[in-house]
Amino acid sequence: MLIRRETPDDLPAVRAVTGAAFAERARTPVPVEVTLLDELRGCDGWLPALSLVAEGPDGEVAGHVVCTRGRVGERPALGLGPLSVHPGRQGSGVGSALVHAVLGAADALGEPLVALLGEPAYYGRFGFRAAAEYGITPPDPAWGRYFQVRTLTAYDPKDPALRGTFAYAEPFDRV
Repeated sequence: MLIRRETPDDLPAVRAVTGAAFAERARTPVPVEVTLLDELRGCDGWLPALSLVAEGPDGEVAGHVVCTRGRVGERPALGLGPLSVHPGRQGSGVGSALVHAVLGAADALGEPLVALLGEPAYYGRFGFRAAAEYGITPPDPAWGRYFQVRTLTAYDPKDPALRGTFAYAEPFDRV
């Protein structure tokens, strides 16, 4: 498997993988995660360097992950998601490889932290912890322990500006 930056030619495959990954729990014909990705690509928070695909041995796109520009108060931060793995490849390490790669890329770009809404049992293995431990609150207080943060090398625990409410890129609020 190869983890690489998404190219324009990957868009149909990324949409298909994302649709398949979220189809089972979707309440609409097109899962909301597909629409969210489409909207994110057109917003100011889109960071092409942090949109990655997992390419299988036969060259097919097996998974995708993206981090977009978010904020903690007025300070830049990242929001991770969606993370999508084709159902036929789930449980084979594709998702883990994508998360490790996007965290490494974000760290190399000097980002202070990555936030996400997800299952603590899954994301804890990548160093994500409850955002409340860092003084960061979710956009929706009901998210509780499912809203998590992974600090990176540039994170300064003494910086009071990195505390407060997290805001995702604008499409997260509308989609």
